[in-house]
Amino acid sequence: MVKELFRLTDMIRQKSQAMQAELVRLRRDIHRHAEVGWTEFRTAALIAARLKELGYEVKMGEAAVKKADMLGVPSPAELTAHMERAVKQGADPALVKAMEGGLTGLVAELDSGKPGPLIALRFDIDANDINEANTSEHLPRREGFASVNPGAAHACGHDGHVAMGLGVASLLAEMKSELKGRIRLIFEPGEEGSRGARAMVGAGAVDGVDHILGVHIGFQATKTGQLICSTGKFLATTKLDVTYTGKPAHAGAAPQEGKNALLAAASASLNLHAIARHGQGATRITVGMLVAGEGRNVIPAHAVFKMETRGETSEIDEFMAGEARRIIEGSALTYGVDYHIEMVGGTKSGESSPATRDVLKKVAIEMGAFNDIRDYIGFGATEDFSHLMTVVQENGGLGTYFMLGANLSAGHHNDKFDFDESVLSTGVELIVKTVVTLQAE
Repeated sequence: MVKELFRLTDMIRQKSQAMQAELVRLRRDIHRHAEVGWTEFRTAALIAARLKELGYEVKMGEAAVKKADMLGVPSPAELTAHMERAVKQGADPALVKAMEGGLTGLVAELDSGKPGPLIALRFDIDANDINEANTSEHLPRREGFASVNPGAAHACGHDGHVAMGLGVASLLAEMKSELKGRIRLIFEPGEEGSRGARAMVGAGAVDGVDHILGVHIGFQATKTGQLICSTGKFLATTKLDVTYTGKPAHAGAAPQEGKNALLAAASASLNLHAIARHGQGATRITVGMLVAGEGRNVIPAHAVFKMETRGETSEIDEFMAGEARRIIEGSALTYGVDYHIEMVGGTKSGESSPATRDVLKKVAIEMGAFNDIRDYIGFGATEDFSHLMTVVQENGGLGTYFMLGANLSAGHHNDKFDFDESVLSTGVELIVKTVVTLQAE
C-alpha cells in the first residue's frame, strides 16, 4: 500500500512539473484575451473544448447557469459585441452560441466508475474592468501577452486559476483508472462583483458535493513558497444600483415645479453612511459612484448611484442591506421622486472546514514545496467561493479555500499586477494530490 501510494504521488509530481510550459502558455493566452464578468465567451469556449477532448461530461448554457439568478448582466448589445469579438479571437462559434445571453459558466464531471465521494473544484475565469499598464517594466507588456481587449485585464490571477484548472483536469483524466468517485470542475464567471456563484448554485453546480476546494494565487500569500490552507471571515455582500427619477424645471424661473433627483441621491448617499454598525460583527458600506444632473440651470431629474453593503455574516449583511433600502426609499419620499433598486451582485459569508484544511495541509507538508505553511487566515473581504462552500456545508459537505503564495509585482486589482508563474505546476500538484487523498479517506 505504501509502495503504491509513493508511486502515485511521485507520478503526480513528475507530470505536474512536466506541464509547466503548457500551463504558462495557457495562462498567457487567457491573459492576452481578458474578458470581464458574463462576457467570458472566448475563455469559456477554450475551456469547454479542452474538457470535451479530455472526456469530461460538460454542461453549458442554462444547464450550468440559472438565468433567473444572474446578477449584473451587461446589455444584449454588449453581449453580442463580446460574442462577435470572441469568435474573431479564435473561439468556436458553436460553443459561443451555446452561451448566448452571458451564460458563460461551465460544469464538467469525470466519473471514475467506482464508489467514492463527489469532489468539486472551483476555478474563477473573469478579468477586472480596468486597462492594463502600458509600461516596459510590466512583464506581460514586455513579453507581448498584455490584454488586447480595452477595459479588461487579468489583475487578480484568474488567468492562472484557469490554467491550473485545465492542468488539473488533464492530469485527473489521465489518472481516471486510479480514482474513486466523481470529480466536478466548476468554472465560474463573474466572480468579480459577486455575480456568478448564486446563478451556478441555482443550476445545481454543488448538488451532492461531499468536498469543495477553491484556490487563489496570492492575495494574502504574497511570496512564492507560502501556503494558507484555509480561510474564513468572508464578508457577505449585497451590491445595488439605485436610480432616482424626478422632474426637470427651470432653476431660475420655476424651481418649485421640479423634483430634484440629485438631492435625493446625495441625501441617501450621506445617510447610508450613518447606518449603525452591528454589534455582532464587522460591517462595510460604500457608495462608489454617483452620477446626476443635466445642466447648471436645470433642476436635475435623473440620478444614479452604485453601492454595496458587506457583513461578517450573511445575517449582518442582510441587516445592512435592509437599512440601506429603507434609507433609499426615505430619500425618495423626502424629495418627491421615484426610485428603482436593482440588485447586481451578492454572496454569502463563509468559513472553511477544519477537516478539509487538515487534509490539504498534510499533502502540502509531504510535498516539501512550501517553506511557510499556515493553517488559517481571516479574509476580511468578499469572495464568491464562500457562497458555493457555504451551500455545500449546509447540505452536509465540507470545503476549504486556500491561498497559493506567489511573488507579486503589484497588489490585486492594480493595473501592474502580475505573479510568479512557477507556482502554476505546484498548484496543480497540490490540488490533484489533495483530491486523491480525499478520495482515499
